Amino acid sequence: VQLVESGGGSVQAGGSLRLSCAITGRTFDESAIAWFRKPEGKETEGISCIRRNIGRTWYSTSVKGRFTITTDNAQNMVYLQMNRLKPEDTAMYYCAADLGEAEVLCPSITRGQRLRMDYRGAGTLVTVSP
Repeated sequence: VQLVESGGGSVQAGGSLRLSCAITGRTFDESAIAWFRKPEGKETEGISCIRRNIGRTWYSTSVKGRFTITTDNAQNMVYLQMNRLKPEDTAMYYCAADLGEAEVLCPSITRGQRLRMDYRGAGTLVTVSP
């Protein structure tokens, strides 16, 4: 299994970016696919999670209403649309997958109670300037 993120970059506050996660090796239909981020010098945060076969989503309070996680099951891709970006969104963003059930894992991930995942990509850097 491989996860490869893309789409990071630099943007001004208030702008938007769309991150992509290309998944190979498995489809993870009922499992959890999540986005995490790690600001430099700070702890990793689980910010969004999806159960791909029904499209159910979860978000942390820090991004709810601004970020949207979606899936293209035919292409085995997961996306994170990030709108109204803030300087505090600056971080390395990671796509991760776990073989466990999304209904069990995703609430814990987005409440900051679970960081360990079975698979994780190398990350893509997002920088938001004031």
